[in-house]
Order: sequence, then C-alpha cells, then structure tokens
Amino acid sequence: MNRLKAGIIGTGFSAMSHLEAVKRLPNVDVVAIASSQMEKAKSVAQHYNIDKAYDNVSDLIQDPDVDVIHNCSSNQLHYPFNRAVLEAGKHLLSEKPLAMNVEESNELLELSKKVGSVSTVCFNYRHFPIVHEMKTQLSTGEHGRMNLVYGGYVQDWCLYETDYSWRMDPEKNGPSRAIADIGSHWCDTIQYVTGQKIVEVFADLKTVHPVRKKPKQEVATFGANQTAETEDVNIGTEDYGSVLVHFNNGMHGVFTVSQVSPGRKNKFYFDITTEHTTFSWDQEKPNRLWIGKRNEANQELVKDPGLLSTGAADLAHYPGGHQEGWPDGLKNLMIDFYSTIEGNKGRDASFATLEDGHRIMLLIEAILESHQTKKWVKISER
Repeated sequence: MNRLKAGIIGTGFSAMSHLEAVKRLPNVDVVAIASSQMEKAKSVAQHYNIDKAYDNVSDLIQDPDVDVIHNCSSNQLHYPFNRAVLEAGKHLLSEKPLAMNVEESNELLELSKKVGSVSTVCFNYRHFPIVHEMKTQLSTGEHGRMNLVYGGYVQDWCLYETDYSWRMDPEKNGPSRAIADIGSHWCDTIQYVTGQKIVEVFADLKTVHPVRKKPKQEVATFGANQTAETEDVNIGTEDYGSVLVHFNNGMHGVFTVSQVSPGRKNKFYFDITTEHTTFSWDQEKPNRLWIGKRNEANQELVKDPGLLSTGAADLAHYPGGHQEGWPDGLKNLMIDFYSTIEGNKGRDASFATLEDGHRIMLLIEAILESHQTKKWVKISER
C-alpha cells in the first residue's frame, strides 16, 4: 500500500495537535510544513523530522509529494487556502471555521462538489467513544422522543482585560469569537448526536471587556501576557453569550458559551433529555456517560470497548480503565478521514463535511443577527 503524504499549514496550537495526531497513524507521513516565518517552519520540521519547510503556502499546496493538506492557519486565511487546496485537487482537512462568512463557505462547498477529493472540517468532539455511544442509543428510539437539550462550553483564557490574542481582532478571527470558536463545537456535536438540525435561534451576547490591553509583542492564544508594553484596543466580539435553539423535530434547547469563567479551562458539556432518559456528558470527564432515570436507579457507563456499541467501541483503543481523552478524539477524526481517502474505512464516515461546516457558518450568522435584532431568527438554507 502506498503511504499517504501530508502537509500542514501553520505552526500554532492547532497545527501541532494535528501533527501529533497524524504521527500516530500507521499509513501517513507528514512530509511538509508551512509557516509565515521560515524560522518557525524549519524549527518544527527539524524537531519532528519533516523533510520540507515552507514560508510560502502556495509552494506547499502545489508540492507534488503532498497528497493531503491540513489547513491550521488563522481564520482569515482559511478561505483562500481551502480554495487553493480544492482547486489543486488535493484532500483537505480544514480547521474551523470553514471561511470568514457564508458567501465564502458556500463557494467552497460548491467547489468541493466538483472535485474528487475528500474534504472535512475539524469538529473533533464527534469522535469520542462516549459521544458515539449516545448517538447510537438515541437512534434506537427506545428512550422515547427527545424533548430538551441544554449545556455549554466555558473557558477562562479571556478573563482579564490584559488577555489578548489575534482572536480578538475581527479582521483575523471574524465577527464572532466565543460563539464561533467554541459555540460552533457545541452546535455541531449536538446536531450530530441527536441527528436533528437547529432551525431557529434567539441569542443574547455580551462583551465583558470592551477595551483590552494588547501587548506590543505577539502572544499565543492560550499564552500568558508577560509584557509590560501594551496599547488599548476596542473589542467588538463577545466574551460570553446564551442562545435558545429550536430543532427541526420540535425539540428545544439552550446553551451558554464563555471565555471569561474563572477556573473553567475547557468545560464542554450537555444533557439530552428524552421521554424516559437523560444522557449527560462532560468533555473534561470524557470516559463517563451519566444515564438518568426517574423510576429506577441512575447509571454511569464507563468507557470500555466490551460494554460499548460496535461503532463506539471502534473509537476506544485501550481496555476499560485506561483513560482516553482529547488527543485520542482528534486521532479518531484522523483515522476516519484518512481511511475514507483510502476507500477502506469499513464503516460510515462520521466526520463533518463541508456542508456541515457551511451550515455552522449560517448558524453563526443567525445568532449574530438575533443578538442585534433581539428576535428569533431562522437558519437560512442558502
């Protein structure tokens, strides 16, 4: 079998997460990496034994040795790089968001339909064993009608006015921050697990720090600001917000996102309630599924391949009692994606398509409109 050869755009947190996940696969070699700074590209290439380093992304995309490209650039570069990858006929794994606006994401979706390559957006929370187990149990119908979904995604890395990164710049990140960055994960995962689409939203968003202290030297997204030299910048994107949601099957829901919740590092959680059962999951305790009942004892299912349904067990690589978490979920996405490219996946692919990525862009647009108008807004189908 010919080994697949991957190139990675970027050298930040997302790029390094992709790189380490891909290196866990037996049939893929990372052969090239690109950064806006050649020094960074060369440093990562040397550290990870990667053959080629580029400071020109076009050169990486056009490299004949590269079959698959991971776009882990900053948000404003997703669209042009994604378009170039698709036009080159290469396989694409794009970090979210797919693009900066719905016009761009729709263009990418239509372009992807014309090429024969495999494309996906990195919504990695779909690929946890317990998440798949919930999806399987809900799909049987034995728990009755789904009535309500609630939860959230909360962090604290933007807590202080001195916290700043490029994600606070709408020209680089887009018009939404907390909703687009982490709320998008909540919405995608819930729609995947329930098999239902969000069709209407009512949003209330808030910017806690309308002015922040921007360091004069670049700071990583999750890095501490140690510099004494700062300048005041106006902030127009939200630090937190709550959104009421309606689904196409009549189910209602609500979620809260926050990047200013002290002590919450990456708490992504939700409850799905049906006629007979509540399913509850917390990403910070990813190997446990709480199953609530009214007239019998509640249960807790612990990740164990021998106790999970077939599809969920495929995502658990170690025996019960051996903890698996965030890096393993990302690895599962890579396995799903690369197996689909090879055409021998052995099961239905579950990764987010460009159509899923485009619909999330429509959802973000509707949430921003709802916040501005203080009205319910239906999700456009364009």
